[in-house]
Amino acid sequence: MRTAVVSPTYDERDNIEWFLHAVRERLPDAHIFVIDDNSPDGTGVIADRLAAELGGVTVVHRNGKEGLGSAYRHGFEVALDHDFELVISMDVDRSHDPTVLPALVAAIEAGADVVVGSRYVPGGGTANWPLHRRVLSAWGNRYTGLALGLKVRDCTSAFRGYRAAALVKIDPSSTRADGYAFLTELIRRAARNGMQIDEVPIVFVDRQFGTSKMSGRIIVESMALVTMWGCRDALRTLQRSITRRRG
Repeated sequence: MRTAVVSPTYDERDNIEWFLHAVRERLPDAHIFVIDDNSPDGTGVIADRLAAELGGVTVVHRNGKEGLGSAYRHGFEVALDHDFELVISMDVDRSHDPTVLPALVAAIEAGADVVVGSRYVPGGGTANWPLHRRVLSAWGNRYTGLALGLKVRDCTSAFRGYRAAALVKIDPSSTRADGYAFLTELIRRAARNGMQIDEVPIVFVDRQFGTSKMSGRIIVESMALVTMWGCRDALRTLQRSITRRRG
């Protein structure tokens, strides 16, 4: 399958070279799209140099930092415009293990519409996380699954593969959420469209270089949107039930 890897960057100069070489090693024929939000540390400049050296790398330079959801929306649009059959999303900061990439591709080739690199299936986990962060992530994903009626155990993992036709139907361009809520919104749409969503285990490793983009605002936004979507879905279910009874 013609495969694209879409990866947003912001101040990742210590990780970008490792990332591009590691992805190229595991998926030699994939095209890599680096979506750089005008990183002050020169990540985009380094990526341009590496793109010229490696080939098969496109660096998309944006005007400034606009959020994870905005960067992925832009990257997905670019990948779909180039008629790739499979689009993979992953972080540059070494938290997503490139050795898992062939497993993501294999899951799509086996019939999945979406495949999630999951911390919360057997064989998955986290490394170097403090207890409070592990509890917050696990609780947040469990709450998300229950609130939205999702069977996916890791709704906030950005390490994913999408069949291009599924991504078109999900239509990321019409989403508005940023941060982890954006990732949840895509999974919610996939599930509501009856798509096959598989999970493969990953061990998420906390970044060693650079600064985490996680913030309290992102967490609050995610939980607020999940709660709103859950209430909206429950109301729709109730309305359909009342309509059927009246009919």
